[in-house]
Amino acid sequence: MKTKLIILSLALFFSVTMFGQSAQEISEKSSDIIDITSMEMVSTLKIVDNKENVRERQITTASKKFGNVNKLMVKFISPADVAGTTLLVYDYEDQSDNMWIYMPALRKVRRIVSSEKGKNFMGSEFTNADMSKPNTSDFTYALQGNETIDGKECWKLEITPKTAALKSENGYSKRVAYIDKSNYFAYRIDFYNLSGKLNRIQTIKDYRKQSNGKYFAYFMEMKNVLNGRRSELKVDKFQAGSKLPESAFAPTAIEK
Repeated sequence: MKTKLIILSLALFFSVTMFGQSAQEISEKSSDIIDITSMEMVSTLKIVDNKENVRERQITTASKKFGNVNKLMVKFISPADVAGTTLLVYDYEDQSDNMWIYMPALRKVRRIVSSEKGKNFMGSEFTNADMSKPNTSDFTYALQGNETIDGKECWKLEITPKTAALKSENGYSKRVAYIDKSNYFAYRIDFYNLSGKLNRIQTIKDYRKQSNGKYFAYFMEMKNVLNGRRSELKVDKFQAGSKLPESAFAPTAIEK
């Protein structure tokens, strides 16, 4: 009987250990399959209020990796009142991101501090933090079972920032991701605010395979369930790879 109890205890220990490891592994595989570090695209951002009034913006995006830093530049090209507004992100592998924004009306580049990263991006329901890739080591991971999303069987993963400071910086207490078991695509991500209430639901669709074997989602919607607003981001043109030099991603360059 004692031997059986020991075997059962070991089995439970290893199952719990593998359960925690597999949650992080699933998240990492889901992130890796869409990890296109160099690209350029044109997209349309629709901002819809709770009365279905729509504001539309045209955006260009470019990203490229230099050393261990992935540099991302998001520039508004229309309408005229936001044209020229540019967000620059330095996405590091092992430290907090650096962000800057250029506002044409102010004619200067301003650093986005940590407390602003969780705030809305240009009036949309996306946040500044949504513009960069989360650092894996900043979070804990747990499997919360399975769920069917649009007819697809998915893992349900709970991903929680490790510290109160990281929660404040990211603008949420946790996120819950639903990841397809057959291909590791994330179809939905629920974001809970700092009070623990469901705040935003991100829907991700239209994954397309690129020439480098990675995939990219051509449509995303972020819906705020607390205020009834939503934002849609649709890719109009996309190319893997970018010929832009590193100098184009400098804070001093985005104001020109």
